[in-house]
Amino acid sequence: MEGKRAVALPALSYCTNIHPGESWQEISAAVRKHAPVVKAHQSPNAPFPIGLRLSGRAAGEMSFDDADDFHRWCREEGFYVATVNGFPYGTFHHTPVKEAVYLPDWRFAERLDYTKKLADLLAIWLPDGMTGSISTVPVGFRSVIGPDDLPVVKRNLQAALDHLDHLAQKTGREILLSMEPEPGCILETTRDVVELFARLDLPPQQQARLAVCYDCCHQALQFENPAASLDLLARHGIRIGHVQVSSALRLENPDIGVLGRFQESVYLHQSVGRKTDGTLLRYDDLDQAISAAPENIEEWRVHFHVPVFIDRTSECGSTRFFLQEILPLFPAQLVLEVETYTWTILPPDLQCGAVTDCIVRELDWVAQTIGNRQ
Repeated sequence: MEGKRAVALPALSYCTNIHPGESWQEISAAVRKHAPVVKAHQSPNAPFPIGLRLSGRAAGEMSFDDADDFHRWCREEGFYVATVNGFPYGTFHHTPVKEAVYLPDWRFAERLDYTKKLADLLAIWLPDGMTGSISTVPVGFRSVIGPDDLPVVKRNLQAALDHLDHLAQKTGREILLSMEPEPGCILETTRDVVELFARLDLPPQQQARLAVCYDCCHQALQFENPAASLDLLARHGIRIGHVQVSSALRLENPDIGVLGRFQESVYLHQSVGRKTDGTLLRYDDLDQAISAAPENIEEWRVHFHVPVFIDRTSECGSTRFFLQEILPLFPAQLVLEVETYTWTILPPDLQCGAVTDCIVRELDWVAQTIGNRQ
């Protein structure tokens, strides 16, 4: 997995935030249990990428001896790490998360310190010749961040980017900080990304290390055109660090109340309705959209990750069509990670057996969809 061969490694994986666990011991045990099962089906004779989620607790607990031990295990078992999910800092399963998932956001030193530690760890694991990517919150939740917060946000981001530059100079490993646009946050749309990156006005050396983690579900929720979204990023020189392959609920019916069974207490399920005149109405959670019951809505899209191979539920469709359009457009060197983290809250009829079996089905569907990427 070393040297020039590394750039040709398979780049289709899944994000381990699918597996519950907050301590390094829990996360490591889950990876060592589930990832080999997926690899045996998906990539039995070639190295397999792990899209590793590390919580703030796990990153803080890990020593560099722990990191070296995990690196040895990866080499021996045929894995490598090129991406780290550094978005959810705190507990992510089995307890109400909602808007707390964005905390600490980029106003806080804790977010900076956490991200720097993730970069130090990824520099150990990243194969030679590959560019690494750390996903992160899109600045923070829009309702709690104002214009006066931008200076401290910029300082923290610059400190993180300087750290990545220092690591590159020291280790030869290039790692990108990849902001992940999400509904309800400072960065929601592709246009938001372009405008914020311009406002930050970073020096070229820092700008080169700031990228986007492209979550397909999130951009589908904004009713974006896949090709136009990618073209906008390319025209402004904004890199994509890695891609999260996910799908949302799509209801071509004005009565969003029919999606009531998808209301639950753990995650935010941001809901976007498109009116007949093209205007978008945005709600921070599904229950808010159901209570509002606005008129003249022609279509709803709801942030509830469903398996990517599912085109329809009993009530509605999905945004699988968005994946079918956009996945073949991503260049081959980009890591694609399936990210259906909702297995524990999916309605029973949408569950499909053991989680590893479902992951394999998702990866098979993605592989068929992308064909031969250019």
